[in-house]
Amino acid sequence: MGRWEPDARGRLARVALELYAERGFEQTTVEDIAERAGVTERTFFRHFADKREVLFDGSGALQQGLVDAIAGAPDGLSPIDVVGRAFAAAGSMLEDRRDHARRRSAVIAANPALQERELLKMAGLAAAATTALRARGVPDPAAGLAAQAGVAVFSVGFEAWVTGTSSDTLAATIEASLAQLRAVTAGAAP
Repeated sequence: MGRWEPDARGRLARVALELYAERGFEQTTVEDIAERAGVTERTFFRHFADKREVLFDGSGALQQGLVDAIAGAPDGLSPIDVVGRAFAAAGSMLEDRRDHARRRSAVIAANPALQERELLKMAGLAAAATTALRARGVPDPAAGLAAQAGVAVFSVGFEAWVTGTSSDTLAATIEASLAQLRAVTAGAAP
């Protein structure tokens, strides 16, 4: 180990993603990550529970951003508008991390266990959005339907954003996905 350098957590996250892209998730060990980042394995485990957590580290902040945006939405909006705006606002947290999001998505797409974990993260977002909508007075099943639709809108928008099929911001891409959902549910061609 060399001289101490700040931001071990950030270095570990960057290095892990590099190694996952180079070698594959399964072929990369915590030891590999720590060594390349210039820290000990013990330091790795101070920051992350396991090597999967590197990929899902921002999930809590995204979920909190979503809940806060739902709670702070103006009165008078429909539940789907509240959720659509909230996902666009929460997604803005990722705006300056597009390259990271692309690499992360590629690593997850190559590993079924990580895909499952990503689906669990999305289910957690839906549950949090449902609870936040209920707190605004949206009854069931409308709260759950709007939350699940919001997750779908976010997922479709995020996919377009990371694959480059949209050059817009993530928020604009999410808003476009919501407009497409409206068209589909109205029976119009998107």
